[in-house]
Amino acid sequence: MVQIDDLQLAATLLQEESLSAAARALGVTPSALSIRLRKLEATLGLTLATRSARRLNLTAEGERFARDASQLLAQLNSLCESLQRDAGQLTGLLRLAAPFGYGRRHIAPLMAEFARTHPGLQLQLDLYETPWPDRHEADAIIHIGAVRDSTWVARTLATNARWLCASPKYLRSHGTPGTPKDLVKHACICIRENNEDVTLWRVRPGTGAGADGGTGQETVRISPAYSTNDGAVARDWAEAGLGLVLRSEWDAAEAIAQGKLVRVLPEWHFGNAHIMLLVPTRKGRSARLQALVEFLEKKIGDQARHRATA
Repeated sequence: MVQIDDLQLAATLLQEESLSAAARALGVTPSALSIRLRKLEATLGLTLATRSARRLNLTAEGERFARDASQLLAQLNSLCESLQRDAGQLTGLLRLAAPFGYGRRHIAPLMAEFARTHPGLQLQLDLYETPWPDRHEADAIIHIGAVRDSTWVARTLATNARWLCASPKYLRSHGTPGTPKDLVKHACICIRENNEDVTLWRVRPGTGAGADGGTGQETVRISPAYSTNDGAVARDWAEAGLGLVLRSEWDAAEAIAQGKLVRVLPEWHFGNAHIMLLVPTRKGRSARLQALVEFLEKKIGDQARHRATA
């Protein structure tokens, strides 16, 4: 008789390209998984997959069984979640991916709060330099900046402008730029990320505070005096007086409030990098994922409103 473990095995084989990858996903050794697969094939009287050291290919029967198994597991999971929701409980694994800096400072504390509210959940927070578009086996992703892939549903959790900043010490020693063209005369700190051209800064007249006002975009090609792939390092260098840095509002606001940094050219707009939440689909969303979506929308939205009025 086919067991739930057999359904999970088949569903995993549909998602993974090799037996070793499927074994890692299920938390077993490849040899143990191979034995389980042979037993399942003997039970069904069918060959479900052909395998080699590097590849695993499902047969036509194997692919049909795996797809049906995935649907059955989804229906069973939906039933369990429905009962748990009626009982006011959420259980199961929930995986969220986020960028290193924003994830450490803002998402990790929120996940701890979410865990206290839903103690039955198993929460997993993975931090990456660029969590999108690799997806990294996540149920949801925090992404900062534009999204150029429509296969996942994106929603804005908070607006986030890019601010040009420098320390009071640097500005006393080198003067304050009056126009964007003055930036070529200053020491600039660049952050290498997302394969962008980090030495080409785009700017347009605006009303500050992240508003997309005005027309007539300008571009300034700066020659970086310092560069790094870590935003926190770049901000620290700016606070130490090494030069000007272009940082997200979420990262620079606290340092500005403490007097460690000063906004430079606040009447100019250097673009947005909004805080986005990405989820795979609108349909069939689990109760635990929906609860996380609603929680993050409220909490991060509240943080943004507090920062705007501070």
